[in-house]
Amino acid sequence: MERKSHIDAFGATALIAFALHLAFNQVVIKWTNGGFGPVFAAGLRSAGAVVILLIWMKMRGVSFSVPRAAIPAGIVSGTLFALEFMCLFTALDFTTVSRASVIFYSMPVWLALIGHFLLPSDRMSGLRSIGLVMAMGGVALALLDRSDVTASTKGDVLALTAAICWAGIALCVKATPLKDVPPAQQLMFQVAISAPLLLFASLFAGDFVRDLQPVHVAGLLFQIIAVASLGFLAWFWLLSIYPASSVASFSFLSPVFAVILGWLILGEDVGPKVWIALCLVAAGIYLINRKPGNG
Repeated sequence: MERKSHIDAFGATALIAFALHLAFNQVVIKWTNGGFGPVFAAGLRSAGAVVILLIWMKMRGVSFSVPRAAIPAGIVSGTLFALEFMCLFTALDFTTVSRASVIFYSMPVWLALIGHFLLPSDRMSGLRSIGLVMAMGGVALALLDRSDVTASTKGDVLALTAAICWAGIALCVKATPLKDVPPAQQLMFQVAISAPLLLFASLFAGDFVRDLQPVHVAGLLFQIIAVASLGFLAWFWLLSIYPASSVASFSFLSPVFAVILGWLILGEDVGPKVWIALCLVAAGIYLINRKPGNG
């Protein structure tokens, strides 16, 4: 498809579907943790994504070579990717999908905050600053809410750490030679480096297989094929067609969908403070991602 200057009907539909897809993945991770140890599952997911991505790149004739200058940043992004998903998978062992998602999908907040100080082109003003304050307030409210007995401070902190690692990856891609590397190679860096790191870390976690059932294997395969490899490639494809700021503005939908799915599918008890935190984070992310001319 040719490059578009705005989000059309197809783009809006695809981005809403992708936000729902990512939200559902939080539920799938929670399910998968019932059969696999979280760190081990994250490692298997990355290892499987390497295989799928290799096949896809070979079939499409995509080059495996990358500029030498981008290799250090690629290693950093892969290490952050490993830490991100080690924390996220483990967080969902200790807290609900709804709470973890509100905190995890605050990533644009931390990216905007870090970028404000490190990237002169990303200085915030006007509505973006208001959005930052709103979203940070929402995260603080979620962290301080102790009304849910099934949640824990450990899970919340792990989800927050995962969000900050995700922001670090985005910053690494944005501000280093990695920005000149095609999306498939960027993703390969992340999954190929994270796979051995996560599998090695799982040795220390000592938690490999739990009450393993076919549904857990299906959940892991879903993550490998539909999320960690082809799903992210679809996201990069959308970024190649539509303006990045417009694509990013749909990110506020993921925590909204995740909270709703956690409530509908897993029967999670979502208290009023979590709904308020969700609204603050979603509205803040939307304002942060608005085009400069719009605020």
